[in-house]
Amino acid sequence: MTVQDVDRVSFTEEWERWHRTHEQALADPHGFLAITSLRWLSPEPTRFEDAPGAWSSGPEGVVVELADGEELTVDGTAVHGRYVFGTIAERDSVYAGYGDAVIEIAKRGGHDIVRPRHPGNPLRTAFTHTPAYAPDPRWVRAGRYLPFDEPRAITVGAAVEGLEHVYDAPGQVEFELAGETYRLTAFNGKRPGSLMVLLTDATSGVTTYAANRSVQIDAPDDAGRVTLDFNRATNLPCAYTDLATCPLPPTENRLPVAIEAGERIPLERGGRP
Repeated sequence: MTVQDVDRVSFTEEWERWHRTHEQALADPHGFLAITSLRWLSPEPTRFEDAPGAWSSGPEGVVVELADGEELTVDGTAVHGRYVFGTIAERDSVYAGYGDAVIEIAKRGGHDIVRPRHPGNPLRTAFTHTPAYAPDPRWVRAGRYLPFDEPRAITVGAAVEGLEHVYDAPGQVEFELAGETYRLTAFNGKRPGSLMVLLTDATSGVTTYAANRSVQIDAPDDAGRVTLDFNRATNLPCAYTDLATCPLPPTENRLPVAIEAGERIPLERGGRP
């Protein structure tokens, strides 16, 4: 299929439906825009103003000690007093209800954290939309999946200074743009068999968020063919809030060309409508 073959009206309508759904998820009452703080837990029980209880991390994993009159809801059950969440796996999260708020308990970069999510957080209530380039079929690129013999553990930096993430990379994705061939290291995507790439390009820090964007890629076909739709390059949570621990792209995913497609710098970070 060539750019000339694309029904631009349908292409644009499909992109707009996708982006509306993406924006709705971002603005969810308990989504990333609702986070009011990022708390790094230690062995010393510590209270936080936006969450009930005293929180700590130790041999038992994450523990909260709720005072009289304090309550959390875990898996639909009210809990009181001392409650052990246990060991949280890296990049996993569990959630406890607290009135109309949700308390996220997670592990990032080997550290246990707590992130309260309050629907009334001004960052969420003031959110309107994310600026984006107009969808253009020329930014839909055919690619080829190049699997590694074995998944490789790739260490990348994070939006939080000093933090590192380790991801298993199953392979790379190769594509052509403006007569040049590029390869991006890919991580596992949201769906079985799918892929995800983190990248920056020549627009990063100019019209798009400086640290990173991500592109989801459907599973390769039997011949290893994939499609990269840069119109669906999305911001990570760190583009909106400093209370995120987002990974940064591997060095080889920092493209020297301008990808003038996908989401731009959020209005919350000084982006233009």
